[in-house]
Amino acid sequence: MNLKEAKEITGGLSNPNKMPGFAYNLPAWKCITGVKLQAVAGSVCAGCYAMKGRYRFPNVKDALNRRLNSLNHFQWVEAMTVLVTHYSKKVPWFRWHDSGDLQSAWHLKRIFEVCKRTPQVQHWMPTREAKILKEIKIEEIPKNLIIRVSSHMIDQGPVKFWPHTSTVVKAGKTCPAQEQGNACGSCRQCWNKDINNVAYPKH
Repeated sequence: MNLKEAKEITGGLSNPNKMPGFAYNLPAWKCITGVKLQAVAGSVCAGCYAMKGRYRFPNVKDALNRRLNSLNHFQWVEAMTVLVTHYSKKVPWFRWHDSGDLQSAWHLKRIFEVCKRTPQVQHWMPTREAKILKEIKIEEIPKNLIIRVSSHMIDQGPVKFWPHTSTVVKAGKTCPAQEQGNACGSCRQCWNKDINNVAYPKH
């Protein structure tokens, strides 16, 4: 499969300015948990960045919907493997879902397969879909993938049932992005399994 075919099947990748490499996103309005939290004052998802700004442009919406609709394609795993392999040659760091989230355990296991086929790449995936994670065993997660469970509310502590987490705080952040042009720079905390929790500042 060539690069053009892989893009046509999957809808392509995203390239967030903040990230050290490429990423993959889905529409935030299709988040199972996040879409409910958007209406909850004090939640991390209230005022979701992926529901405003450029995410509202018709061409961006179309691209996000194409990616969502592609999940059931029988060649999705192969196509994503082609894209991740190609775009991670120079910077072997990849993020799943800079917008959007897991849709099912089946979806998660397809991501596992992509990670297994790209062992040269370090993958990171934040998620709020605790129910989906409870359908899999931690032993199933590929060694080159870290899944961080995100707490729902601002200043809420890390969840207890999962080893790697992330939180959003008003004070006491550990993410250095604000001090370095709102970008990851050389920081790789999110991908580091030795760091149990990453605390992001409230925007």
